[in-house]
This record gives sequence, structure tokens and C-alpha cells, in this order.
Amino acid sequence: MIKRLIIKNYAIIEEQEIEFSDRLTIITGETGAGKSILLGALGLIMGKRADTKSLYDDSKKCIIEGIFDVGKYDLQGFFEAHDIDFDQEVVVRRELTPTGKTRSFVNDTPVNLKTLQQLSAALIDLHQQFDTLDIHNISFQLRMIDSLADNQSLLLNYQEDYKAYQSDKRRLAKLVEQSQSAAKEADFLSFQLNEFNEVELVDGEQESLEDEMNRLTNAEDIKRILGGAFQALSEDEQSVISQMETIAQSIHAVRNVHPDLEKITSRYDGLLLELQDLVQDFEKIADGTEYDGERIIEIQARLDQIYKLQNKHHVKSVAELIEIQSDLEQKLNAFSDLSGEIEHLEKSIAARQGILQKSASQLSKRRKAVTGGFEKKVHELLAQLSMEHARLQVEVKELEELNSTGFDEVNFLFAPNMGSKFLPIKDVASGGEISRLTLCTKSLVASAIPLPTLIFDEIDTGISGDVALKMGNILHKLANKHQVVSITHTPQIAVRADAHYFVYKQSREGRTLTNVRLLKPEERVNAVATMLSGNPPSDSAIENAKELLKL
Repeated sequence: MIKRLIIKNYAIIEEQEIEFSDRLTIITGETGAGKSILLGALGLIMGKRADTKSLYDDSKKCIIEGIFDVGKYDLQGFFEAHDIDFDQEVVVRRELTPTGKTRSFVNDTPVNLKTLQQLSAALIDLHQQFDTLDIHNISFQLRMIDSLADNQSLLLNYQEDYKAYQSDKRRLAKLVEQSQSAAKEADFLSFQLNEFNEVELVDGEQESLEDEMNRLTNAEDIKRILGGAFQALSEDEQSVISQMETIAQSIHAVRNVHPDLEKITSRYDGLLLELQDLVQDFEKIADGTEYDGERIIEIQARLDQIYKLQNKHHVKSVAELIEIQSDLEQKLNAFSDLSGEIEHLEKSIAARQGILQKSASQLSKRRKAVTGGFEKKVHELLAQLSMEHARLQVEVKELEELNSTGFDEVNFLFAPNMGSKFLPIKDVASGGEISRLTLCTKSLVASAIPLPTLIFDEIDTGISGDVALKMGNILHKLANKHQVVSITHTPQIAVRADAHYFVYKQSREGRTLTNVRLLKPEERVNAVATMLSGNPPSDSAIENAKELLKL
């Protein structure tokens, strides 16, 4: 709840401080005195748009500070998530500089506007005509029905199961995706590995085949050239060897007549022997070389297999291909079969779904059991607030899939007049009707929901007399469970205040200022009497005010 609001240099407020009752605080004042300025200041600490036109003194910064007691709001997790020091008493501050720059702080920790809005939404429920109120929100409508059905414990257990159910479903989806991805990857690896297995690579094979291919493709030239050399050197009538043998005989005949001829003769004999051996090698190679077209085709096909793999994997040797093949085998062996884990998880999910369906049915049954009584009580309260023919219909519709609250969708439908069709509240209710409907519904669930501070503006538009008195009673009853602030121009509501503030204008040094003061009991008599009859109030209005105030 809000304990204190401090306003400095805002609109026509120089500096004001308001202490709020923990029950019902009423704010009254003359038209145009500045009641809406207070709401504007509250709007700033709720994260609404700031404008330098709002500065009272445009040379100084504006500061709006709210002090809240958050002991009952279960906000410690929020503070931890945003790295803000947590205390039961929270100070929210918004500053606006003359240059238009704004800064926001929670317990002196700077926060961004989104964080400020999230926190203030949990602390202040500001109801103004034509605002988008939370009664429009179907999740809040469901929350109200669950509070009346006393579903809190059952819903908490359901949500814990649902959280585990969703976690299992996410895990299953991930496993299925992994399994599908792994299967695709394994298929691809198997395909690649099969290509290697089909080729049956042998280290060093490529070089050997390429050498053999080179010999076979040049077989005819080898046979022709070496055969011709053999013929010329050894077989022809005037072959080189026969001529050299004749020369050898001649040299041997004179080898002893000159001292140098002995060595020369030996050298010549060695040359002749080497040539004779060479001729034999020529003959052997020529005789052993044959063109084999089938073998050439066979070798070329084998080399094509090897070259294809090398091109595909961007390598140049069989040794590199064998290394890639080994790597593929290791990767394929590393893939695990997830089917067993998937099957186990599917069974777990099915079991959890059965439990959730049972719990959701219980929740739904309890919700439907309280809607009739809730509608009846709302109608009674609306009738007291001069809306005799207005009707609220709580529609509980079953969804196809489970969600975090079961399988129900709750919609509040409203018919403001006799014979009107039931339609969503936002489509058919006026601002005043929404405010009164909100007051009625929230007063019925006040003891079950930890509502934030409820602030009502113009909730009493168009009512007076006994209807206003009954609205005051409803507000007072609501304030027994929650902090309520109401800006009103109706004396029957004002008299129900636990703290009554009066907003008024004052002129000083050529400027108009808005002031706010807490009224003492005797001052309240005059304020209520003025609301009854005008200023100055009549004697009868003063007596009437005392009667209303029970003085």
C-alpha cells in the first residue's frame, strides 16, 4: 500500500506531502482545485509520459516520490530479478529535469521505464473513467472466479504439475529434433562411408596403378624402340656388337706392343660386355611388353574411383582419404539411439496429462459452481448503485488444450440495460458503468485477492442521495481488506473516509498554488456541509453533515 506521496515542483504544486490511511482515503475539493493533479503525479511514478510543461518552476526539476509498504505483495523475486535491494518499505521516485530528461529510481537504484511500470502496476490500481481497467482482462476475470471458488491450493498444485508437463514436452521436442537431426546426419555419414567401403582403398595403390597405366599406354613405343635398338645393336648383319667384336680382335692382336694398349684393351672389353648386357635388357623388356586394352580400362576405372573421392573431399592422396574414412567411422559410432529416452518421456507426458486433465476438471467444476452466486451478488450491488437492470454473465468456456490455469477460459459479459445483449465489458459499458462494476466485483473478492492500492476517480459520477450512500458503504467495506483512495464530489461517500483530504487553491506572489491538507473532524463537518449546499453552507446542511458523520 502507499504510505506517503511527496510532490515537488509539479503543475501548480510547489511542494506537498500526503499521508494515506491504510484503509479509505477520501480526497475532495472545489472543481478545478487540482484533484486531477494528484492523479497526474501518481501517474508519473507509474511510468506515464512526462512533459516539461508540468514543471511549476521551469528552472528546477520535478520530483515525485511514493513510499510503499510491500510486505504483503510477494515482490522479493521481482526485486532480485532486477538487482534491486529489497525492503518492506519501498521508495519509488521519478525525476523530470528542465531539459525534459526523466530518471526513475526504486530504493535509490536507477531503473528503466518498463521496470517502473511493472512494479507500479503491482502497487497501484488506478481507476479513471475511460481507462483500460483490469476488469477487461480475461486472466484477471479468471483470477476473481478462482478466488471465489477457493481454488488457490488446487490451482497451485495444478500449475506445478503443468510446469513439469511443459518442461517434459519441451524436452521431448528437443529430443525428437535431436533424433531427427542425428538420423539425417547418420544417414549422410553412412552414405559417405559406403562410398569409401565400396572403393576399398589400399595405401600406395594409386601410385602403383598410375605407373602401370603409364607403361601400358606406352607399350607399343617401348616394344618398337627397344626392339629396334636390340636389332641394330645385336641382330643386324652389320650390328654394332659384331663390329665391336671385330675391333676387339684387332686390338688384342697389338695389345702387347705398346704399354698403354693393355689398359685401353681392358676398357674396351668392359664396354663391349656392358653393351652386350644392355642389349639383353632391351630384348627382355621388348619381349615382356605387351599392350593390354582391357587392363587399361580396368586400371582407369579404378583410378577414376579414387580421383572422384579425392575431388569430393578436396585431397590429393589415398592416405588422406583413408584418414577421412576413419574419421567418418568414429563419428558414426558416436551417434546414440535416442528412441528409448523418447519413448520413456512420451509415457511420462501422457501420465502427467492424465493427472492435469483430472485437476483441470476439478477446477472447472468449482468455477462453474460459484458463477451463479457471484452473478447474483453483483446484480444486488449494481442495483444499489442505481443500475437495477444491469446484468453480469460469467461465461466459462472449455478450451481444446490445457494451459497454465486448466482448460477454462472465463469471460465477463455485460448487459447494461433491460433487453440488452450480453457482450464483452469493453464493448458495451461506459466509463461510469465500468467503475461501478469494478467496485462491485472487487468488493466481493477483496478478502481473497491481494489487490494493490485501489484508486477511484469519478466513480460517483451521476449518482447522489441513497445510491451514493450505498456506494460509500461498499467502498468502506472494501477498505476493510484493502487500501482504497477515492476522489469524490459526493458527501455521502466523503463521510466514509478514514482520512479526508481537502484540495484547494491559494494565491501567492501573483501565482496560483494547489494545496492539500488533512481535515480535522470539525473541518470535515464544514467540508461535507459545503458539498451538500454550497459555500458558505447553510445551518441545515451543517446539521445534515453532522448526522452523516455521526457526530
